[in-house]
Amino acid sequence: MSIPTTVLITGASTGIGATYAERFAQRGHDLVLVARDKNRLDALAARLSEKHNVVIDVLQADLTQSSDLTTVETRLREDARIGILVNNAGAAQSGSFIEQSTDSVAQLVTLNTTALVRLASAIAPRLAQAGDGAIINIGSVVGLAPEFGMTIYGATKAFVLFLSQGMSLELSPKGVYVQAVLPAATRTEIWERAGIDINTLTDVMEVGDLVDAALVGFDRREPVTIPPLQDAALWDALQAARQGLLSQIRQSNVAERYKAKA
Repeated sequence: MSIPTTVLITGASTGIGATYAERFAQRGHDLVLVARDKNRLDALAARLSEKHNVVIDVLQADLTQSSDLTTVETRLREDARIGILVNNAGAAQSGSFIEQSTDSVAQLVTLNTTALVRLASAIAPRLAQAGDGAIINIGSVVGLAPEFGMTIYGATKAFVLFLSQGMSLELSPKGVYVQAVLPAATRTEIWERAGIDINTLTDVMEVGDLVDAALVGFDRREPVTIPPLQDAALWDALQAARQGLLSQIRQSNVAERYKAKA
């Protein structure tokens, strides 16, 4: 029987990341837990290692800081035991686009996109060479809906979905599974940190339900898992419509509606 691969999880101190840690520990995986709050990480690691008899390393890192990010990248490149990356670390922000400061917007983009893609880039070549492994990227349904009014956050999550789909097309033939997970509103601390009262939101999903559903998709090897989407056929229809749109693009020909009238 093969030994379960080690899983590195970012944003692991609480919420979705901590729940992924719990679930993978239950499955017998050793863990590398990454987050800013070392006290929380240490407490979680102690509890899970004792309960599930797995080895857990704690890696304190702020992924918006280049030196910390480099440390995690190096671990992903060099530690051959790590075969699964859960790219979960992320943040949201309250206010409209013009109310948010340029610096806060840049920091949000750094965490939600730059850090995520750098970590994926650090591990992907090694997994492809091994012909095995998985990368789980946590996106959001907000990335499908500019109408939700979370312009920067939604844009970063649209990036995560596109990146995941592109990576899947490139890496799945090499034996590497890439999954994008798209939650809706989930009961985590991301709301409080963004200055949003979660009690003002309706129909919030519990984090355990979200992660358990995401892992069903993981086990099925779904490229995109959307736990709150009730009718999966709608996602299939959206993809079919997108493919139909692409079939109508003529690179050298301007569409008739844009031609000047004589």
